[in-house]
Amino acid sequence: ACSAFSQKSCEECLKNVSCLWCYTNNTCIDYPVRSIFPPSSLCSLSNARWGVCWINFEALIIAMAVVAGLILVSITVCCCYCCYCRSRSRSRLDEEEEQLARKREERRLQSLQRKHERKLKHDEIRKKYGLLQDSDNPYSRFENE
Repeated sequence: ACSAFSQKSCEECLKNVSCLWCYTNNTCIDYPVRSIFPPSSLCSLSNARWGVCWINFEALIIAMAVVAGLILVSITVCCCYCCYCRSRSRSRLDEEEEQLARKREERRLQSLQRKHERKLKHDEIRKKYGLLQDSDNPYSRFENE
């Protein structure tokens, strides 16, 4: 069916997506679906048109390869960046958690130390006023009233 559009125009030939236009001899031929690219014996890539008349097949292949390459590179960069950020954020969270645990432990130790100091002061005050109970004589407080 594509050969019926030979010697007409590129636009008429390429209305059918299964056709390939060759500018060397102005022929419309069936696209060789068994091979990905049309063989050079059929038509050279620089003179072959498929899909649109304003870009040759060689440039179309190069453009598609560049676009596909950019997409693959951007996907790879995004995946690597996400993996790197994720591992970095995990390590940062672990460091923050460790730092918080250290601060919590320091505050607990300071609190225990202050509690011990208060107990010693209170014991001194109780001793001064005779309110401290000795383990030897629990009734010493009630002597000589």
